Amino acid sequence: MKIIKYLTFVSGLAPIGNGRGMTARTGVFVSLWVAAVLTALPGAALATPSSNIVSAPIVVRASFVDPVDAKFKIKGENQEVLQAPELLETVLQQIIIGPGGSTGWHSHPGPVVVLIKAGELTFYSSEDPTCTPRTYSAGEAFIDQGQGHVHLARNLSGQNVELWATYFDVPVGGAIRLDAPNPGNCGF
Repeated sequence: MKIIKYLTFVSGLAPIGNGRGMTARTGVFVSLWVAAVLTALPGAALATPSSNIVSAPIVVRASFVDPVDAKFKIKGENQEVLQAPELLETVLQQIIIGPGGSTGWHSHPGPVVVLIKAGELTFYSSEDPTCTPRTYSAGEAFIDQGQGHVHLARNLSGQNVELWATYFDVPVGGAIRLDAPNPGNCGF
């Protein structure tokens, strides 16, 4: 099955809500902040740390000069549209995961475009009760929906996996990753 992915940027965003400057972006940011705080308070000790991350330098961080909205339309078995209004900061990171390594369970503030440069990355979603993995190989790319979607990636091969991730809608100077407790849907 062929999956077609679209990325659309729309410049500008009109205020919504109560007419006092509230925007959709503000609501999403507040919701993510509240979710992160509520998750961190009772589950800080339950977070699942990464393992065997060889390197993970942030290459560059930048903010859009003009207001930008992003829409990711993912066509497949379940068509999905991810919206990220009023993007804040965009971050590019190179990540190398050694054999047997794992990212630990986590989420991101906004959508993430992931390109696999070398090796194979096995991806698990917290929303899948059967814990069925999806494997991505060198030369393939995918979009992680972010916005609170908890997931884990593993390197099940005997060689390093190298990926490049572009994180959209990161709070200015903020974290690109939000650690999460094990959702319990996988046997590891």
